[in-house]
Amino acid sequence: MSDMMRWDVVSKKNGKLQEFIRFCIVGVIAAGIHYLVYYLLQLISGGGVWLSIAYTIGYIVSLICNFFLTTYFTFRSKVSVKRAAGFSFSHIVNYTLHMVLFNLFISLHIDRLIAPILVLLIAVPTNFTILHFVYRNKKEK
Repeated sequence: MSDMMRWDVVSKKNGKLQEFIRFCIVGVIAAGIHYLVYYLLQLISGGGVWLSIAYTIGYIVSLICNFFLTTYFTFRSKVSVKRAAGFSFSHIVNYTLHMVLFNLFISLHIDRLIAPILVLLIAVPTNFTILHFVYRNKKEK
């Protein structure tokens, strides 16, 4: 019986590792979408679009993609009102963190194209922690 218990532990740890890897993949995709939209808005407007507005538009576009990828791919769940509410809450916290850090980095004279990358390095692990609690019960009743 102890061999079976060890297999369960290994299997559970492996499942969490796979979940984290999927989260990272989705995070890279979402961050890429966010940064691409932000960068294109800056490029097209010649820097004329307010930085916070361009950053917010990029965030919203990536948020929509991120919700579906996180639900179906990362946590292998189904879309539900409860999950959408939890996801939305986590992203209100995440967006606030993004904007505070982004504006802090800009005020510290960090280049407008580098600042979003620094924000992501801090915000992504924070968001994973919050989302893990939203999706920890995979089976919704």
